[in-house]
Amino acid sequence: MKLTALEIKQQQFEKSLRGYDVGEVKAFLNMVSTEWEYMMAKNRELIREIDQLKDKLRHYERVEQALHETLQTAKETADQRIAGAKKEARNRIEKAEMDAEAIVGKARQQRHEIRQNIRTLLDRREEIIRGMRSYLDLAQESLHGFSKDDSGIFTLTRDEEADADAKAANAPAPKPRKDSSESDDNTTAFVIPDADDLDDFLDKIE
Repeated sequence: MKLTALEIKQQQFEKSLRGYDVGEVKAFLNMVSTEWEYMMAKNRELIREIDQLKDKLRHYERVEQALHETLQTAKETADQRIAGAKKEARNRIEKAEMDAEAIVGKARQQRHEIRQNIRTLLDRREEIIRGMRSYLDLAQESLHGFSKDDSGIFTLTRDEEADADAKAANAPAPKPRKDSSESDDNTTAFVIPDADDLDDFLDKIE
């Protein structure tokens, strides 16, 4: 049964011969009704505070849930970024290793090609040197052959020279020319005649 302060004040009791004092009863009822009214007001205030606290609690719960979801999302995002960064790092490392292997392989191939080119150049150098040496040997042999004293075929003994002079007595004497070769004790240098006496000269040397 729900009582109000007014109902407590207006409460009536049956009178009896030996009952309670009416004044004391009314005074007590007034005091009880006042206290009851205060308690009801306090109760309503507390109920309002409880409702406000419940609203705040629900708000904080929503905030907490939002924060939790945000933190969870941030954690998942961070995990995804970390995983992505690790994957990218692995891919870059693998790519760098592959590039390094390709560079090393290319360098080795170039080194091999350079060595082959050097060998080819060395072989070509040796071939050129051999060719030049062969050419120089041949030229030296030819030069040696040309440098021999083959002019002896154009020299006559003293007797042959005298005969030639006697036969060519009526012919104009050719102008003397110096021969590059030196004569020994038994031979003397002979100068090639002019064109007019060429036939006689050829006959003599035959």
